[in-house]
Amino acid sequence: MATEYERKRLENIRRNDEMMAALKVHAKASLLSAATAAKRSRRDDSKSFKKKQKTKPETPTVIRKSLRTRGLNPDSGGLPDGFSDYPKRTRIQNTPSPQKQSPRLLAPLPIDSAYEGEGSYTQLLDTLLCIEKKSCRGSLIKEEIGSVKKSNRNLSKKGKKSNRSYLKEEFDNPVKLEKIEFENGFDQDLMSLEPQNVARVVPGRIFAVKFLPCENVKMIAAGDKFGNVGFWNLDCENEEDDDGIYLFTPHSAPVSSIVFQQNSFSRVISSSYDGLIRLMDVEKLVFDLVYSTDEAIFSLSQRPSDEQCLYFGEGDGMFNIWDLRAGKSNFHWDLHERRINSIDFNPQNPHVMATSSTDGTAYLWDLRSMGANKPKTLATVNHSKAVHSAYFSPSGLSLATTSYDNYIGILSGANFEDTCMIYHNNITNRWISTFRGVWGWDDSYIYVANLSKKIDVITPKLKRTVMELHDPLMKAIPCRIHCHPFTVGTLAGSTAGGQVYVWTAR
Repeated sequence: MATEYERKRLENIRRNDEMMAALKVHAKASLLSAATAAKRSRRDDSKSFKKKQKTKPETPTVIRKSLRTRGLNPDSGGLPDGFSDYPKRTRIQNTPSPQKQSPRLLAPLPIDSAYEGEGSYTQLLDTLLCIEKKSCRGSLIKEEIGSVKKSNRNLSKKGKKSNRSYLKEEFDNPVKLEKIEFENGFDQDLMSLEPQNVARVVPGRIFAVKFLPCENVKMIAAGDKFGNVGFWNLDCENEEDDDGIYLFTPHSAPVSSIVFQQNSFSRVISSSYDGLIRLMDVEKLVFDLVYSTDEAIFSLSQRPSDEQCLYFGEGDGMFNIWDLRAGKSNFHWDLHERRINSIDFNPQNPHVMATSSTDGTAYLWDLRSMGANKPKTLATVNHSKAVHSAYFSPSGLSLATTSYDNYIGILSGANFEDTCMIYHNNITNRWISTFRGVWGWDDSYIYVANLSKKIDVITPKLKRTVMELHDPLMKAIPCRIHCHPFTVGTLAGSTAGGQVYVWTAR
């Protein structure tokens, strides 16, 4: 016979079932479960690198049994006389500590061994090999600059105008490029971020992001803090076995710079904090070892029209010029007191070079007068904190520096004697890469990220931010930015999570 308590319990269960049936709780729970499963499926199908699964060899489980449990006599006569759990400490003098074995591979690395993605990477190799060089070298920007140079030579013979004054007049009125004209203001509708242009290219925080300098192919290379170099071909169709993302691991430490060889896009050079410079040679299917040092390499660049030399900064302020053909260093100097964060060359006068450093300075140099001794600077920009970048404008008439002191410095004038500072919050933490302001497609605007997951557009003429690029698709701060050198309106921003956002012109 049921007790009074049992009858009340059964009555409560019946009443609760009727209430849940009236509210249709079970039906709504089923719909919510189905929606969650669909969302998870869409997330799994999004563009991202896919690392190949590495199976570990199975090892047999060994169960240890003592001699006592097996009925055997002990194999020792006991502890020696005078044994103590606390042995006497002996003082060792002048004994060097053992050196840790470096994980670096100081040898050429086959591409197949460096590949970390799923599927095949042959589509990437075929794309790099089949790019037509002539079609990628021809550009409206270069044609315009070439015509300016030609006109300038004619005027110089007549003694009317100098090189810099004539170039300045040409770039004060930006030319029409790709049917987009940058005039008094900036139209936000010119650039947009589409869902298909968002992808996770590498697994870690991105230190370097670079467009392939070709106007026929939209491809991005990104290097992260784990030593990975990822390639993303935006023109690749999104198929199940090939989404256009290919992941390689040629380094064992953060990748500081990526450089595409100027006359051969099948040769990609990368530098790293592990002290190695590697050359990805698609034809030879190898990451060749170009240079190795015990110091970290923080920056790497190539001078325009000179593909035989590499210019890079290693250790605390050391600047090195490496001859690829001879396989040796031509010159090296201590240009800064701290690490060199960026190296850039004037596009109109490649002999003029700019370096930025953690010592709070950015210098301009003339390579023709550097010689064997410590060279003299052409101009200096002083900040109160570390300078993370110093980049020339497309015309070569201005230089923009980005510093941790919350200012962007602008150098201009005939001899870069005019300096102005534009306030911008550049304070970041160690979990994201430092901000670096980059020039757009003329001298009108500078693009730099902010802490609100947006990209500020700064005009040096007005010395302020005129607008922000933002989109709901941007879920993280696009710390490192690069503008496509030939396609106006195409801009890439990379994040600490390995994602890359690509803005394109409408």
